[in-house]
Amino acid sequence: MAQLIDLTKPIQYNAGDPRFMKVKIKHKAHNKAKWLLRAFGLPFRLFPKGWTGWADDTIKHMGVHSTTHIDAPWHYAPTCEGKKAKTIDQVPLDWCYGDGVVIDMKHKEDYDAITKEDLQRFLTKENIPLHKGQIVLIKTGRDQHMGTKKFFTHGTGMSAEATEWLIDQGIKVMGIDQWGWDLPLPYMIKKAKENNDPNYFWEGHLVGTRKEYCHIEQLTNLDALPYTGFKVCVFPMKLMGASAAPARVVAIIE
Repeated sequence: MAQLIDLTKPIQYNAGDPRFMKVKIKHKAHNKAKWLLRAFGLPFRLFPKGWTGWADDTIKHMGVHSTTHIDAPWHYAPTCEGKKAKTIDQVPLDWCYGDGVVIDMKHKEDYDAITKEDLQRFLTKENIPLHKGQIVLIKTGRDQHMGTKKFFTHGTGMSAEATEWLIDQGIKVMGIDQWGWDLPLPYMIKKAKENNDPNYFWEGHLVGTRKEYCHIEQLTNLDALPYTGFKVCVFPMKLMGASAAPARVVAIIE
C-alpha cells in the first residue's frame, strides 16, 4: 500500500507573513445557509428537520504566490526561449508528476547561495543520478520558519548556475522548502543596491527567461522523505492566464 506524504503548507492567515502575501479566509457558520435558502425562496417550514444548514467559506484575499505553489514560465518574463512563455494552465501535466529526488542543503548558511558544485557534491556523495523528467526538491530546513517573519527574511537560495545546471540535466520542475527560490528578497535588494549591480537581483528566477522550467516554492516536510524512491505529484489549480497556482504537493512512496 502506498504511503502519501503531504509536502504542502496549510492555507491560513499567518501574522508573520508580509502584507502582500497574507491569506484571509472568511468562515461562514452553518446557520447562515438558512437565510440564503430563504432568499432563494425556500420557506423555513420546509427546511429538513433538525438540520443546521451548510458551512461555507470565502477566500477574501490570497495571491497565487502566497502559499505552496508552482510558478509558470510566465512568472519570470513574458517570453522564454524566443516565444511566449507558458502560463500555469499551459504547463503540461506530465511535467507535474514524476520520480522525486531530494537534495539536502540544510547545511547552507542564511544568504549563502546554493551553487552547482553544492548540488554535484551531494549527488556524487549519495550516488544519485539525475534523469530527464525527475522532480528535484531542494531541502533547506527553512520551512521551520513558516508563519513567522523570518520565513520571508532568512534562508539560502538557488544561484543562477545551479538552476541552469538542473535544467540542463532534463529537470523541468524543481522545488524548495523556503519562501522563495532565490536568496531572500530583502537581502537581494540590499546587495544589489550596495554593489550597484543590475545583474544580481532574482538571478535564479531569471534563468527562466532563457530556459523553460517551473519551480515550486514554500514546500514543507521534506525531512519525511528519503533522497530517492518516491513519486511527486504537484498538480496546480487551473487558473487561466496566471503566473502561478497553489498546488497540493504530495510525495508517494510505494
